[in-house]
Amino acid sequence: MSQIHFSTKLYKIHDWTILHLPEDASAMLPSRGMTMVKGTLNGVPFKTLLEPDGNYTPGKKPSHWFRPDESLLRKAHASAGDTVQVELESTKEWIEPELPEDIKKALESSPKAYQLWNDTTPLAHWDWVRWVRAVKTQETRQKHLEVMLDKLHKGMRRPCCFNRNMCSEPYVSHNWVLLSTNH
Repeated sequence: MSQIHFSTKLYKIHDWTILHLPEDASAMLPSRGMTMVKGTLNGVPFKTLLEPDGNYTPGKKPSHWFRPDESLLRKAHASAGDTVQVELESTKEWIEPELPEDIKKALESSPKAYQLWNDTTPLAHWDWVRWVRAVKTQETRQKHLEVMLDKLHKGMRRPCCFNRNMCSEPYVSHNWVLLSTNH
């Protein structure tokens, strides 16, 4: 796949800085779902998972977004409100997700589940992390952790019945759609 070049304005949702890909740039990616990319932001290299924005409204094409970390923003001399230059391309080299503490503890509590976890791919790990976090309440999240352990015990390598094309981060989404991108 060739490099995708675009400029876009960074914006805030709550206290997160968001980089939302223009629809035409996103359309050049191989998937409407989560996609691993490498590229540059104002010339500074990065590698990240692009999340789908979940926006399937008539007249609007779904796109992708990510949250640049503070280190990348600092090195790129960029902050919310700035227009940035981006180059990216899809990669098959998946990075490991940062595991939330509750997922780490759940896996550590079950040697059998942890063994299968360690035998699965980073892509499968992203599926599990996104599935566990994609809920609104702590009670439901706890149920997802229990189900994750049960499924791993039974040899299931990925969650089933999970729509990978929707925004799974409840902090910046509503009904599986990234919050307003009118920026």
